[in-house]
Amino acid sequence: MTDKKIFQDMRKELETFDQLREQLITESREVIKQSKKAIYAAQRNSFKDAAKNLLEAKKQLSKLHIIAAKNAKLATFSMYQAAVEEYTEAALFIHYLEHKTVPSHTKLGVGAEEYICALSDMIGELVRKAVNSVITGKTELAIEIKDFVQDVYAELMLFDWRNSPTRKKFDVIKYHLEKLENLVLQIKMKE
Repeated sequence: MTDKKIFQDMRKELETFDQLREQLITESREVIKQSKKAIYAAQRNSFKDAAKNLLEAKKQLSKLHIIAAKNAKLATFSMYQAAVEEYTEAALFIHYLEHKTVPSHTKLGVGAEEYICALSDMIGELVRKAVNSVITGKTELAIEIKDFVQDVYAELMLFDWRNSPTRKKFDVIKYHLEKLENLVLQIKMKE
């Protein structure tokens, strides 16, 4: 005779996990949405809206961390990692535009890999910002961005990269830097 309680317990465990997973997905989407809104606002120089959206994303991310802490498998879900990276990208982008520096991964409370992936994506936003700044006649911002990306790339070159998603993100930085160098070259040729 089988012990029905064993199966009831397993069923309950799996149902609980499914409920947590659904909550994680919902909260992750909200973090991503608010983070993207923050980036979009910062691209338009609407820093008040950017700060508001980033704060909302941070609140949602706190809820997300609580959910993920309830089951170790949840922290490995791609939606969770995407939300953490998107929030980190937004925080880095806004901080850079306001202070011309970026906070550390420890200050943001994320791991090195998530940080580097987010930093790479943030550099893509900086390229967009640089191009738009040149269009509006603010060439000095494009040059500052190029110098910053060049410094980041030089530092990341010192890492021992292996084939991983982080390595692929690092490789993208090189292409962003080339775009910025070409943009600055065009600026200098017009001076």
